[in-house]
Amino acid sequence: MSRRSKAAKARSLGGVMLVALVLSSFSAVAANQKNLPVPAATIRAGEVIREDALVERGFAPNMAGIEAFFDSKIFVVGRAARRTLLPGQPIPTNAVEDPRVVTRGVPVRVVVEDQGLVIIAYGMPLQSGSVGSLIRVRNVDTGVVVMGVVQPDGSIRINNG
Repeated sequence: MSRRSKAAKARSLGGVMLVALVLSSFSAVAANQKNLPVPAATIRAGEVIREDALVERGFAPNMAGIEAFFDSKIFVVGRAARRTLLPGQPIPTNAVEDPRVVTRGVPVRVVVEDQGLVIIAYGMPLQSGSVGSLIRVRNVDTGVVVMGVVQPDGSIRINNG
């Protein structure tokens, strides 16, 4: 074998080893990444987040404040964005909320229960709220402001009159 062919063979072997080293370092970096859900496209404030609107993206596990972001889609899907969420950016835990069932200024049914007596009236919510939220609502007939709990059907339940 000539000296040139030996040198060429050594260079190609060195190139193969270099490529193998680079690929192994990429796989080591990928193994150390923490996958977080990120929007695939812009999600506007108030939109309910669907599973198909999210993708997983790897981030360095030592990224500053990584614990302030959701680490799984199951905590985000079905909730509403409180602000605009940008594509490719991790979702902060304070950027989503339960979807609003009652909207301020939109009349709702108010159900008053007291010792088996049930009274149904209509009221004007003074606050927006999600299921289980305690909100203020004004009775449209009397003008009295009461506190009630938002129900899944969109009504407001007031217990003990």
